[in-house]
Amino acid sequence: MSQARLTTLRIAAAVILDSEGRLLLVRKRGTERFMQAGGKLEPGEPAEAALRRELHEELSQAPSALRLLGEFTAPAANEPGCQVHAWLFLAKLPSHSLLAAAEIAELRWVTPDEARELPLAALTREHVLPLAVRLSQQLMASQEH
Repeated sequence: MSQARLTTLRIAAAVILDSEGRLLLVRKRGTERFMQAGGKLEPGEPAEAALRRELHEELSQAPSALRLLGEFTAPAANEPGCQVHAWLFLAKLPSHSLLAAAEIAELRWVTPDEARELPLAALTREHVLPLAVRLSQQLMASQEH
């Protein structure tokens, strides 16, 4: 029974919604899968601090607010033989001024249905989309009142 253990990458990632309930997806340079902005935690770095750093690097913006949505595990999108242990945060950012920076090749605002048509990271497909649907419904309901 010599099954190799998967290497676990500890990451923090942002669920970012605009006022229309669309989800921001990013694609890193040299890859095909779309995912959330965010990245690996440095040794000893808290997840929230890592995400603030990564969002500033990748989107040229710092979030005005972060709310922890939970911790999730999924196969890594771009590192074979690895899985991610992700802290997902709802991040409040000004959607009109986000810029692809650092290793980000592309930004896309999509509805959950549009997202399902794209090549997605497992974390995005399995965990983020269901969360985004619920959060978007809450956002739309709160705007009606």
